[in-house]
Amino acid sequence: MAEEIKIKKKIAKRGDDGYKVVSVRMKDELIERLDKLSAETNRSRNELINLLLEASVDIVKIEE
Repeated sequence: MAEEIKIKKKIAKRGDDGYKVVSVRMKDELIERLDKLSAETNRSRNELINLLLEASVDIVKIEE
């Protein structure tokens, strides 16, 4: 029987999981609303923001 098993560490590349980190400034009131919704839905603030953006980005109409 082998004495040890060797496994090389996978080097994670930034963005390798398909996500990128984005910094956004928000008013305190909006963060409070997100935190309340987060508590009510048992989802993280990050997950909620992603869900809300996914749902809204396709319904934006650009006016000229």
